[in-house]
Amino acid sequence: MELFADLHIHSCPSPCGEDDMTPCNLCGMAKIKGLDIIALTDHNTCRNLPAAAEVCEAYGLLLVPGMEITTKEEVHLLGYFPDVPTAMEFSRMIRTRLPKAKNRPSFFGNQRVMNSDDEQIDEEDALLMGATDLSLSEATRQVIAFGGVPVPAHINRGSHGLLVNLGMMPQEPYYTTVEMARHLPCDPSAMEGRHVLHSSDAHYLGDIQEREHALRLEHATVADLLEWMRTDKRLMAEPTQQS
Repeated sequence: MELFADLHIHSCPSPCGEDDMTPCNLCGMAKIKGLDIIALTDHNTCRNLPAAAEVCEAYGLLLVPGMEITTKEEVHLLGYFPDVPTAMEFSRMIRTRLPKAKNRPSFFGNQRVMNSDDEQIDEEDALLMGATDLSLSEATRQVIAFGGVPVPAHINRGSHGLLVNLGMMPQEPYYTTVEMARHLPCDPSAMEGRHVLHSSDAHYLGDIQEREHALRLEHATVADLLEWMRTDKRLMAEPTQQS
């Protein structure tokens, strides 16, 4: 089946996200835009996932639990997880790998934790804009250890993109899926043999993606999506040539 997705959306715990990026608002906007699947990928936290899961269920959207991890090289790595409890456990681990300094809302922005009625229930005080002490390789291993799929974010955009930051796509670890900013040039070799995601990286409601990026899955489940992401295209059989 063909499913339209935006797999990189921030909500209001992300200090660079707008305060109106609440679970109800962003899920409602995704529904208005005709999406079938969304991923909530806040910076270094998953604390809005429980609320988003409730709202997505009410709207008939499939939620992929995620996070955008900042490695110690300042590379952004997306982690997609099989369920919310697993993502929350991963989030608690990541919190211990962040700088000891606290967030300064007046400088970095608010980090609002919400319930499914869009009521603020907490303010995260960890410095979510900071880099973890995990290297790219270590963060990748941790995502996999939690049953997730690691995907380098916007590899061809900004100082946090892997190609911009490191100057190349590493041979190890090997990523079966990458995210690319579609309106910017990208080295074709970085995409060769990999699945490529095109997502919004939305920090504002209006930036959530339209029905532009379709995924073809057998079933509309997180398990099917993660299995597709981790499939190594290099090992897929070539189609038989017809004589």
